Amino acid sequence: MAGVDDVFGDLVSGVDAVLLFGPSGSYYERFTDLEELDVIVVGTENDVGAETFVELPLEFAEVAERVRFGLEGALEQGVIEDGDELACATSVFEDEIDTVSRVRANADAHTGIYDLFAKSRPEPEVIKSVLELAIELGKKGQKGKPVGALFVVGDAGKVMNKSRPLSYNPFEKSHVHVGDPIVNVMLKEFSRLDGAFVISDAGKIVSAYRYLEPSAEGVDIPKGLGARHMAGGAITRDTNAIAIVLSESDGLVRAFKGGELILEVDPEAY
Repeated sequence: MAGVDDVFGDLVSGVDAVLLFGPSGSYYERFTDLEELDVIVVGTENDVGAETFVELPLEFAEVAERVRFGLEGALEQGVIEDGDELACATSVFEDEIDTVSRVRANADAHTGIYDLFAKSRPEPEVIKSVLELAIELGKKGQKGKPVGALFVVGDAGKVMNKSRPLSYNPFEKSHVHVGDPIVNVMLKEFSRLDGAFVISDAGKIVSAYRYLEPSAEGVDIPKGLGARHMAGGAITRDTNAIAIVLSESDGLVRAFKGGELILEVDPEAY
């Protein structure tokens, strides 16, 4: 029978690089003398002064999310290549690294989620809250029925100037923020009505029921998507906002940035 070393040795044998997620200085030092492997540090800060570093836009409690973001960031920065075999070392039970998994880099599985979080004007936590809200709406709908929704996040002043109200603004004099569970219940209720939500970079709900008025000229969206997606794409072309759209017809959540579709998520598979 094979020994434990033989079994776990296979996990890291022949890998092209090691990704260390949030290592301590002492843990990282154990890898600095490795000449046969590339060592890549992934985290919110490069506290260990690593030569090769991939920044995470925020902390992720789920290991799968942490690794997914790290791989997309590493691919985007060109520090790993499609098809590379990688050992990903991260923490699950303690603050220190305690778990190693082996994965293969797959450029075809690129979702755009790293670009959405890492290179956008709104705060990453705000983007995460809005994305999760849209995904939850996509899973549950409104009273069991599918709904569509449009959230425009960031550059709120410019977005307001390029839109007009469809009805009264229930958030006009409020100081509520997305991510608050009570506020999210309100947003879900209002989502069944027409118009876009406008949310500031810091997550303040600026308005509901906004009709976006940018020109759709030059905005390229996939066939079959309607006015809500076109408006979301167009407003991100003309501002520094991002748009997160829940489709009523197919139930998918899509994100637009710079006038382009950069992310498509099936809520049931997220």
